[in-house]
Amino acid sequence: MDCRHLLLGYFPRVLELDADYVAGPDWYFGTFGSGNFQGESDVTDALWKGCYGLIERSNTAQRHIEAMTSLTEDEKNNYIGELKFQRAFCYFLLVRAYGDVPIQSEDETSQLSRPRESVVKVYDYIERLLEEAAGQMYKNTDSRYQAGHVCAGSAAGLLAKVYATEASSALQTSDEITVRTGTAYDGDGSDRMYAPLQSFELTKNVVKGYEGLDAKALYTQAAKWAKAVVDGDYGTYELLPYDQLWKKASATASEFMFSIGSVSGDATYKNAIYTTYEGVFQGESEFIGDGQYLGCTRHWYDLFEPTDLRIVKGVKHRWRNTSHQATNNGFFYPLTNEYSIMATGKDLNGQTVGDGKPSGIYADGVSYYYNKTSECLAFTTKYADVTNPSIKDADANWPFLRLADVLLVYAEALNELGQAQESLDELNKVRRRSEATEAVLSGNGALDTQAKRRSAIIEERAKELACEADRRWDLIRWGIYLDAMNAVGTDDAGNSKVRSERNLLFPIPQPEINTNAEITANNPGWN
Repeated sequence: MDCRHLLLGYFPRVLELDADYVAGPDWYFGTFGSGNFQGESDVTDALWKGCYGLIERSNTAQRHIEAMTSLTEDEKNNYIGELKFQRAFCYFLLVRAYGDVPIQSEDETSQLSRPRESVVKVYDYIERLLEEAAGQMYKNTDSRYQAGHVCAGSAAGLLAKVYATEASSALQTSDEITVRTGTAYDGDGSDRMYAPLQSFELTKNVVKGYEGLDAKALYTQAAKWAKAVVDGDYGTYELLPYDQLWKKASATASEFMFSIGSVSGDATYKNAIYTTYEGVFQGESEFIGDGQYLGCTRHWYDLFEPTDLRIVKGVKHRWRNTSHQATNNGFFYPLTNEYSIMATGKDLNGQTVGDGKPSGIYADGVSYYYNKTSECLAFTTKYADVTNPSIKDADANWPFLRLADVLLVYAEALNELGQAQESLDELNKVRRRSEATEAVLSGNGALDTQAKRRSAIIEERAKELACEADRRWDLIRWGIYLDAMNAVGTDDAGNSKVRSERNLLFPIPQPEINTNAEITANNPGWN
């Protein structure tokens, strides 16, 4: 991915903000985060320009490499395979965001105006690139492989996700998908509520542009490529223990099949990930002086069992801002009886419990409280382990593809192909890692229908891949984006999640329409 756009902070904004379970201050969300994508630099610079710029440079690099005589055939194939992977990934970002998009082929050097190609044709091109890349790149077990680079397994894993995206988009079913969510504010929008999760039965819709595709055949391909990753056909991959998963030392471990690295404090190879999600500490103190903008909602938090490591360790339960220095205060999260008693010695009704003293992580002499603003959200700890936590340009890695993602894709494909127990076996690999209760086919809480398993897998993706910019695209491909967003209405920080048909696609940037003679109209609803 273009480091300049990571540097400017467009990522994760452009991929992350438009989702039901993510929240943050209204000034950070802006018009883009409220559903008006027109003219936003996130849409024009980060995705369109960034992706096509990388595609062009990749094409140029491939032509130069093909002409080289100093490389062995294996070296040449590996480098070209890496370039094909990058192009395929860019087109995957583009086709999901914009629908029909132009294809700039690798042998093309002079054509300035290109027509938009159909979604189906773009996916055909992505599939070809990734299949070729999987056969050309080194495996992560090869002696010549360099840690941190994409490899054969990266291409195989992404290909499984690509096929599953097409398949779910094309799937026609009368079964409903259950999404657990709800609005965060009362009827007049004046006060944040703490209502329990509601179950919304949403109808699966075929996504425009994917009509007529054979969902079963596509899921068969998704399962085939995911199985190849699991079976080790393209290298060795394994889930990390939870306590190691988000450590800086694990950044190039095999679970991270494609991630963007950064260099601490470097002017070129830096990003906004750490500042956005974790916040920058003031010197060597425990006080956050800047950042920590994006978090997840309380309804997302309530999806988990109380002992799930993804909230026990994966969410911040105490933190202090520089505003707390003079008052000896700090925030606690979430506002539940359990955490209120631990943090304040009182329950939610204000009644003293036990000796009335804070306990556990809160027994440090600080006065902890909770407030109903964007300052108190379910903030992730995924990106907290960096070399220097007191600088904005800290070296957090951004995971575009993890093995956990591929396993959930595999579970999804197996379920849609009617292999119920095999589907739960893959789902449980992910759940077991975070000490969540394993899913079963019979008994208490059984996932005994295809629709229940489908809903559970979609929800598991929301939990496992939170703050990894995947949720919008899952809602879109399942055809439930509008219903899920509108079920929220207003999020925990007061941002509007109300969306309409035009939000299903991003607008084509106006400069492209002005200069590309082959594009004469924008996506529906965008001028």
